[in-house]
Amino acid sequence: MALQVYDRLGGVKKQFEPVRAGQVGMYVCGMTVQDKPHVGHMFAFVACDMIRRYLEHLGYRVTHVQNFTDIDDKIIARAQAEGVDYRTVADRNIALYHEAARALRIRPAHVYPLATEHVPEIVALVERLVATGHAYAVEGDVYFDVRSFPDYGRLSGRQVDEMRAGVRIEVGERKRDPLDFALWKAARPGEPAWDSPWGRGRPGWHIECSAMSIKYLGETFDFHGGGQDLLFPHHENERAQSVCATGHPFVHFWLHNGLLFLGDKKMSKSDGNFFAIDDVLGEIRPEVLRFFLLNAHFRSQIDYSRERLDEAAAAYERLVRGAGRLLEALGGTATPVPPGLISTAGEVLAKAIREHERRFFAAMDDDFNSGGAIGALFGLVRDLNQYHATAGEGVLDKAVLEQAKALFETADGILGLFPGGVAGCAAAPGVPDEVRDLVSRREAARQARDWKQADALRAEIRERGFLVEDTPAGSVVRRSA
Repeated sequence: MALQVYDRLGGVKKQFEPVRAGQVGMYVCGMTVQDKPHVGHMFAFVACDMIRRYLEHLGYRVTHVQNFTDIDDKIIARAQAEGVDYRTVADRNIALYHEAARALRIRPAHVYPLATEHVPEIVALVERLVATGHAYAVEGDVYFDVRSFPDYGRLSGRQVDEMRAGVRIEVGERKRDPLDFALWKAARPGEPAWDSPWGRGRPGWHIECSAMSIKYLGETFDFHGGGQDLLFPHHENERAQSVCATGHPFVHFWLHNGLLFLGDKKMSKSDGNFFAIDDVLGEIRPEVLRFFLLNAHFRSQIDYSRERLDEAAAAYERLVRGAGRLLEALGGTATPVPPGLISTAGEVLAKAIREHERRFFAAMDDDFNSGGAIGALFGLVRDLNQYHATAGEGVLDKAVLEQAKALFETADGILGLFPGGVAGCAAAPGVPDEVRDLVSRREAARQARDWKQADALRAEIRERGFLVEDTPAGSVVRRSA
């Protein structure tokens, strides 16, 4: 089965064909950094990381671009309230994102563009829209003319006339139509500003993503990721201005992850209804949170609660124990079945492994269904347990068990579930949660090349009676003698 991806514009799943043979361009809407990253943010980034990993597994050369909105009204307001420069607020929260991303095993994007570093590209794109009649300037502001794009509303499934009802022009806005949106905002006293043909000012929110994605990925590219809450107006506006500026299709596939809900309300910074990621990772191991976020289709709504996280932790432990027991069997003293031969139990297991592998990749090919893929891994654990129970002591179908291990390793490369790799699962049953948390933090420090912190964490692990061995497959933890 070839990779099928949901096409929001067409409303159906379509076979994926890259814009450029062998290559994939993926733009992910990053944070507006007026505050700390929260769990809802990280859902989008974990989901897109999983998608990138699978595309790379399929052999594509992926270019992953993820922006940061480092200038907007909320950032300016926060900086003024704190009495600091806006860049202090932005830099602080960008650093917190990278710290959380390392802990959650999110591979770094190839480019992290900042809005403030791409003002020339933004101005040039606005100039193209003005020149083609899709935008207009009014006393230093520039607005996009929504009605100049007949296809407006198609992405989000809305009708322009229905949207217009109830929309009002805010105080200080000079646009012709309530639906028109700002591409450039005239400077206000005491705020950061840049030069432009329309006077000093700063970019509107929507235009920055169009300018930066086009710069790094071209006028048409494969994937654009972001939360479902960005579908309207942000992504609708992005698509409109990009198509009007270039005359070409903008994005082939939109990757809108579902939202996290706390009770009956979505997690949102603007509503104060969120959990900061650093607080969450102080209580929940990063690998458990990643498992929790991936154990469903990424487009699904997820109910976030401590009860659900505890259930995820228990399920994750079953997965780790299954991989750990497999490694113990392979490293045990049983004599392998002679080459070319297989036990009855081994034959049953070999057939099951082939079926679980088929199920795993069928799920991933079905619009990146990580939840279905994880379900296949639990099926593998179940059949491994059945094998251990029926094969009998002294029977070791090594070749078959190696196939099971290979499937775990392939799955980990795609889903990123085991911080120490599959090899690190061998010690899991006897290692307390607090020690495993230290091991996860040490792995994150090593990935960040923070060797001083990694050494300090190794010493703390040793004080608790455990040793860490760094292998090519990852970190292995064992109780010290």
